[in-house]
Amino acid sequence: MFLVAGCSNKETVSSKASNDLIHETSPYLLQHAYNPVNWKAWNNETLELATKENKLLVISVGYSACHCCHVMEEESFENDSIAKIMNDNFISIKVDRAERPDVDKVYMNAVQLLTGSDGWPLNCIALPDGRPIFGGTYFTKEQWSKVLISISKLYKEEPQKVIEFAENLTKGIQESQLITLNKEAPVFNFNEIISSVNFLKSQLDTIKGGFKNAPKFPTPNSLDFLVRYKYQFNDKIIDNYVQTTLTKMAYGGIYDQIGGGFSRYSIDEDWHIPHFEKMLYDNAQLVSLYAKAYLNEKNELYKNVVYETLDFIKEELTAKNGAFYSSLDADSKNELGEKEEGAFYAWKVGELKLVLNTDFNLFKEFYNVNEYGFWENEKYVLIRNTSKEAFAKAHNLSLENLNQKIKHWKKTLFETRNRRSKPNLDDKVLTSWNALMLQGYIDAYKAFGTKEYLEAALKNANFLIENQLRAYYGLNRNFKNGKSTINGYSEDYAAVIHAFISLYEVTLDEKWLVTSKKLMDTLHLNFFNENNKMFYFTSKEDKNLISRKYEVIDGVIPSSNSIIANSLFKLGHYFSDTNYLKSSEQMLNNLKDDIKMSPGNYSNWLHLMTNFTKPFYEVVVAGKNASGINKRLINKYLPNILIAGVSHDNSTLPLLSYKFNEDNTFIYVCVNGTCKLPQTSLLDAIKSIEK
Repeated sequence: MFLVAGCSNKETVSSKASNDLIHETSPYLLQHAYNPVNWKAWNNETLELATKENKLLVISVGYSACHCCHVMEEESFENDSIAKIMNDNFISIKVDRAERPDVDKVYMNAVQLLTGSDGWPLNCIALPDGRPIFGGTYFTKEQWSKVLISISKLYKEEPQKVIEFAENLTKGIQESQLITLNKEAPVFNFNEIISSVNFLKSQLDTIKGGFKNAPKFPTPNSLDFLVRYKYQFNDKIIDNYVQTTLTKMAYGGIYDQIGGGFSRYSIDEDWHIPHFEKMLYDNAQLVSLYAKAYLNEKNELYKNVVYETLDFIKEELTAKNGAFYSSLDADSKNELGEKEEGAFYAWKVGELKLVLNTDFNLFKEFYNVNEYGFWENEKYVLIRNTSKEAFAKAHNLSLENLNQKIKHWKKTLFETRNRRSKPNLDDKVLTSWNALMLQGYIDAYKAFGTKEYLEAALKNANFLIENQLRAYYGLNRNFKNGKSTINGYSEDYAAVIHAFISLYEVTLDEKWLVTSKKLMDTLHLNFFNENNKMFYFTSKEDKNLISRKYEVIDGVIPSSNSIIANSLFKLGHYFSDTNYLKSSEQMLNNLKDDIKMSPGNYSNWLHLMTNFTKPFYEVVVAGKNASGINKRLINKYLPNILIAGVSHDNSTLPLLSYKFNEDNTFIYVCVNGTCKLPQTSLLDAIKSIEK
């Protein structure tokens, strides 16, 4: 079964006895701290205990906003009889997948090999040394009871059979996704990109947007590449598809029509009924996507989505120190005080009539409080199916009048909704997710020039520097209760490096670029595999799991290796570092065949391939008015450039050498350090940049 659902935090009851999770800081782990299961956290002491007592491990992975995790907790982990079976026969470990993605990746790989599917909750049974023997996602109480009893019995009666199976499965995990060094000379052709996208077209839902069939996930990095592709390759089919998808998502119930922000995914093809959890990483990337699409299209709908989503981020997921929290639950208490998925977001007709009065009839037409917008149990999830312009014309309203009404409706319902029980907040701060949100604010600033967005970006960047950066440019993963913990993973380094390069491009403050390079050098020291030229997910400083994984497939979040390869490409240009450029090229070459066979899984790699096959420019702005010109430059959709600039003759960047002029501000358009004649007109400089 495929389950990636969201769940709520469980309120702890102080009268119950706690287990070892009471000492943890993760909201997800604390949710389980009063279960009768004797849960323990993933650490050396727990693994040593399993070996000492020769007990199998139950490894249960989830996250605090996961609805099906919450359901399995209520059905099984709060059940005394299930807890007794687990406590008598197993050492049970709860893992927050957001805190420990390294553990999640290993055991998710096991479940994929065993069942062909994945999702959360992820439940594995393993030997005392961590080698898995069984796995799946959600189980009913009856299913879970049978699994526990049968596997514990088999291990006691025929341990060798269990060990042999574990050995074979572990070998499969270790051999899966092996990456070999491609020793052929790297040759990339833009026709390969066209072929990849043509192959991808068969999977696209050109009517309703997204990929075909349900459930429907926003795929921000795929759409980000397709926005670029239709710009540089002038593909009308992709252009229409991107606009359809962005519009349908913004109209859908997956988008919070009252408070802004996106839910994790929709269970239907119409983007209507979501699993209602709101994740930071989804909203961060969707802000970036809609901001870039706005630069390309100047569609007011996209602008409204960015503004409303960032309002949601500011109000619900931003700490006073500029850090960003992780998520909001799907579940909250309904009017009866019972936990219910979507209770905070759904509406009943009677309530809407009461608060909207005479505006109700018009409101119900606009947001489809009808058969189209019906969910279940007399509840509706608001969804649009037409533009404001078309709706205003059909109802003999001016657009200005309709906008005023919508603003009033949203304000009224926002205030009404806030009197309900709110979904629980996962207030841990994760480095990579924060860097994605930092990037979102940067892209919003590029699109709209809103000073507040740049200020939020700088505040978060400084938070990361002050709290998550260790000596010698190491990074920590997690920040909670004033403490920075967990050695960072390659995804943390990758996301921060990428965001800091972007922050340099909008501020021209070289400290962000220099920090990016130093982080890249630390990444190379602790994560790089010299044999295949790729980067492991975990540092050599960390205790080894049963397999040391690579991350190369671009999922909801681009893979760490693809982000690193794109950043190596840019840093190689900034610092005239041929080793960086060759490393980027080799990483792409290693995956060339995989990209051809499955382009939908390698969207961010296709960005890099486009850089190598289409014109790519270094745009340098040098002179006293560099910042002023750069503000106009970043407000253009130009995906095939990097930006460097200096307003004083004090730069150490090779790219800026001998370009500062005391009397004029010049714009240089360069290719691999070789520049065309300098321009004083930004418009003329942009005209010289080919797609």
